[in-house]
Amino acid sequence: FVLAIGIFMLLPLFLAGLFSRFITSENVMAILEGIIRIGIFIAYIKLVSRMEDIRRTFMYHGAEHKTIHCYEHGLELSPENARSFPRLHVRCGTAFLIMVMIIAILVYTIIPLNLLIEGWGISGPAAFALLVVVRIALMPLIAGISYEITVKWAGSHPENPLVRIVLWPGMQMQRLTTNEPDDSMLECAIEAMRLVLDREKEELQNAMN
Repeated sequence: FVLAIGIFMLLPLFLAGLFSRFITSENVMAILEGIIRIGIFIAYIKLVSRMEDIRRTFMYHGAEHKTIHCYEHGLELSPENARSFPRLHVRCGTAFLIMVMIIAILVYTIIPLNLLIEGWGISGPAAFALLVVVRIALMPLIAGISYEITVKWAGSHPENPLVRIVLWPGMQMQRLTTNEPDDSMLECAIEAMRLVLDREKEELQNAMN
């Protein structure tokens, strides 16, 4: 958790701050920071994807998506049926993370945190520390908005043209976080899906009783 905050929050904030003497607009600074954050995230994913274990994890990720597609289309859960579907899915965690970064840009642009902190008479290292604390405090709001967009709205209207436009960055990012799986991975994903369905059926029966 500390490492994630350092890499994806403090580092972009620090790098964007290097341009503060050239850029006076806080909105431009917020956009620049967001672009840097997304760039770091993409570089991080590409770097870790070179690891054999992560490459296999991304193959299982692709198997998961194919299995979900198969289930949502009402077909029998089998490697043969699942294999025919794409490895990208609108309700993917990767799309959610990209949406979080995009919404963060909008929130930090709308809320002038630096100006507010300056108005409170705080400067120097204390101002930087307060800025980090406030941004962490805003993360539940940002994550909540992103969840409503990617999971609730987009997940319920996957064929909506507007959904395709909004989720396009996240869908493209999935090309890095998913790989084509082999049949054994599809079998694993299908078995996991069946266990989930059995659990849901059991919980429903218990609720009815």
